[in-house]
Amino acid sequence: MSLNLRTSLGCTEAIITDSGGLKEFYHIANILTRDFKISFSSKEDDFDTIDWEFRFKGHNLTLHYSIYNGISMFPTKTRDALGKDNKAVVELAGVLENKLLNEVKTNVA
Repeated sequence: MSLNLRTSLGCTEAIITDSGGLKEFYHIANILTRDFKISFSSKEDDFDTIDWEFRFKGHNLTLHYSIYNGISMFPTKTRDALGKDNKAVVELAGVLENKLLNEVKTNVA
């Protein structure tokens, strides 16, 4: 796993996995809840996408799932996101990436 960033939404979007399924989305949501004490304030579940909004260190972020593009995280305001919102995405995604990598190492060992 390698953290990929893109800006096609007008903000920084951290691609957690471009091939992750629904089970992995819920696993990531569980890690955010358990390890970062995050509560999801809004949950939109559609046929092919899921958007769950939450706050991290005062920033409104969205955990996103798409059957076409995988799992990502971005500022909820997208095009109106502030620089510090984009930095919060990068910070949280980096820590989350390390947790996921450690899980893989633990499960392999």
